[in-house]
Amino acid sequence: MTNVALLYDPLFLEHDHPFHPENSRRLQAIMQRLRASDVWTALTSLPFTPASFETLARVHAPRYIERVYALSARGQAALDVDTYLNSASFSAAALAVGASIAAAEAVMSGEARRAFALVRPPGHHAFPDHGEGFCLFNNVAFAALQALGELDDHIDGAWSPSAQRHHRNAKPERVMIVDFDVHHGNGTQAIFYDDPRVLFVSVHEYGRGMYPGTGSVAERGAGAGLGATVNIPLPPGVGDFGYARVFDEVIVPLAYQFKPNAILVSAGFDAHWRDPLAHMGVSLAGFGRMVRVLRALSDALCGGRLIFILEGGYDLEVLSWAVLNTFRVLLGEDDVQDPIGACTCDELPVDEILEAVRRAAMVE
Repeated sequence: MTNVALLYDPLFLEHDHPFHPENSRRLQAIMQRLRASDVWTALTSLPFTPASFETLARVHAPRYIERVYALSARGQAALDVDTYLNSASFSAAALAVGASIAAAEAVMSGEARRAFALVRPPGHHAFPDHGEGFCLFNNVAFAALQALGELDDHIDGAWSPSAQRHHRNAKPERVMIVDFDVHHGNGTQAIFYDDPRVLFVSVHEYGRGMYPGTGSVAERGAGAGLGATVNIPLPPGVGDFGYARVFDEVIVPLAYQFKPNAILVSAGFDAHWRDPLAHMGVSLAGFGRMVRVLRALSDALCGGRLIFILEGGYDLEVLSWAVLNTFRVLLGEDDVQDPIGACTCDELPVDEILEAVRRAAMVE
């Protein structure tokens, strides 16, 4: 069975607002489901430490880091109308970054074949100079930089064995980030918009009133990174069939063209038909298929190096089953459980948007 690492800490539960959709019950439901399952004993739990101020400043502006720290120290506070902080938020966010870095380090060093960082607060809406959309620091961006060998390989000033192995290896040239959260990963896009080493692919709901309102096909990167950003904006109502076409007709050929050394995933499970914050039609079986495609891509292109970072998903039953199914697939299984079932609504066609994406991204 494939070595799969899980990264989790109870401190992630302390960042909490009981009346906010992004609350501690999300991770509590996930961990309860995992611990009651037969996969629990097959997973490897990895240690990690909080990211230091110096490490956080590799992505985020020092003034923004200081602002998050100060607001958290006050207790209950808000970055904006959607994004809250409490007295534990800075510590939890720094630890989430540390977990994401450790997940990438473990996979790139060979300590784990695959890894899933079960972290919160989520991160893909965090920009270098501000956070929004429930996000404080951009977890997947730090994981990507670690996979590229761009972060310090020491932890608390001491070299870890896995860091030593990573340091001896040549730096990877390319990583691919696939973001299938239902909301566009605008922060991650901004961080890597001019970086040709990072292929950022976001598939998301797009339309009037849908947060954050970015992620059109025309957003393709800038400078040396032109073409390394690929957005797949879908109309409300797309479900399993449309997402399968997105993965088969766009994401798979893009990966083969780019040939990444590692694949990272911003894994949000809010495109499910029952999620309260979106309007898509994906089922648990549909998410399982996406993960199988990503697993196959990582096996074919980059030695199985596959790193998942938790983002959104706000129906607790859906979220817990989706994460359990993801671990099953990462462990090498193909069957997933879907006690909730498929969406009964008719899917909207995706032919036009897929053709536009293929033209813009020059998919062969």
